[in-house]
Amino acid sequence: MTIAVTGATGQLGRLVIEGLKEKGADAIALVRDPAKASGMGVPVRLADYDKPETLSPALEGVDTLLLISGSEIGQRARQHAAVIEAAKTAGVTRIVYTSLLNAPTSTLSLAEEHRATEALLADSGLSVTLLRNGWYTENYTGSVPPAVANGAFVGSAGEGRIASATRADFAAAAVEAVTGEGHEGKTYELAGDAAYTLADLAAEISAQTGKDIPYVDMPAEEYAKVLESIGLDAGMAGAIASFDVEAAKGALYSDDKTLSRLIGRPTTTLSDAVKAALA
Repeated sequence: MTIAVTGATGQLGRLVIEGLKEKGADAIALVRDPAKASGMGVPVRLADYDKPETLSPALEGVDTLLLISGSEIGQRARQHAAVIEAAKTAGVTRIVYTSLLNAPTSTLSLAEEHRATEALLADSGLSVTLLRNGWYTENYTGSVPPAVANGAFVGSAGEGRIASATRADFAAAAVEAVTGEGHEGKTYELAGDAAYTLADLAAEISAQTGKDIPYVDMPAEEYAKVLESIGLDAGMAGAIASFDVEAAKGALYSDDKTLSRLIGRPTTTLSDAVKAALA
């Protein structure tokens, strides 16, 4: 069985390719820039979401496609539609898609494109597995070094509990979904085993560094301004602040333990994720 992975040079995609290689799977990396894929150790094919003519040839001979959701917010539904059409044309029989935790009801602004893609998949006539990924822990631990440098961890998530998992956890789930038995037609809600607040995260940073790093909760507008001050454009800064606002209402929380069951181990602890961020 030949498995193709879109976005294979991305942070999640690279981990999936490594996992597939470890399993001895017949994997193909689909990438927008083949030069970035040198040394991956698997065949590489050009597949540019914005050049539909590249998609069907890239999917020739592929049985299962792991469609890792695109990174361009606002363009993803259109791009995913092109991939799904190309998959049908090329004779792909199954798509595994990385969606969003609780996609049908999620209040995150990201959810609409995932709902649209899930609808396209439902109408595709292909066998589909939905991996509704929760939040990446790295979305928050990426801010650990600046928090240590500035003496505070800032955000707008209030006391919202976040059931995140690391990219490695979600990559392991994707590898199991495309290579394991019995996942066809399934929808999996995937979240970390243990939820935390941003105050808990700040306390963990403090414990590991021996410094007092408090969590400072801000109004969304103020937090967005902080994000702009470190180089994010206004649109992305506003989006990230809005994710925190929804997190405060529970949008990033789930007590579903499907992820750890799927990967056969506990999800990565917050302590280990902070340790990695500090390394």
